[in-house]
Amino acid sequence: GHQRRQFLVPVPAPSFLQSRRLTGGGGGQAPLRFTPQVLALIAFICIETIMECSPCEGLYFFEFVSCSAFVVTGALLLMFSLNLHTRIPQINWNLTDLVNTGLSTFFFFIASVVLAALNHKTGAEIAAVIFGFLAMIVYAVNMYLAVKKWRMNSRQQNSRQTSDYIRARTESREVDHHPEIQRLDA
Repeated sequence: GHQRRQFLVPVPAPSFLQSRRLTGGGGGQAPLRFTPQVLALIAFICIETIMECSPCEGLYFFEFVSCSAFVVTGALLLMFSLNLHTRIPQINWNLTDLVNTGLSTFFFFIASVVLAALNHKTGAEIAAVIFGFLAMIVYAVNMYLAVKKWRMNSRQQNSRQTSDYIRARTESREVDHHPEIQRLDA
């Protein structure tokens, strides 16, 4: 068969897509890959089952946060699962992951606190608050992993730039010591 060659810059997948596992108590392990999305979906479903509210602002905000987190994280998950991110190397995907997990952590915290303060003690509201806080915790863990990965990649880029500079300086000195190499500026 005919193979098509692709010249793409390798772009690492963000932390929430890596096959890292979070070790739980008793030696059990839970994958972090789809956990934030599942929790956001469950929180959204819980909040959608509420028929009456007064005041409704906290409920509407929680609904917006859980739905937005589900959609944005799902879109990123789909992009990386299908390797579509490799077609857009201009975007810093590790930073995109960091921003997504950071904002999701922050907004899930705010929405869960507001809903907990304003809820009417119905089962659906209590469940939504619990799943909201669980989603916040998992997003926070993913944010921590994203920060670690972003720092590691930043250090690698800085060391690469430094070694390129040193190599260029060394090569320019070699020209001075070898008269057989013609200088273009002479």
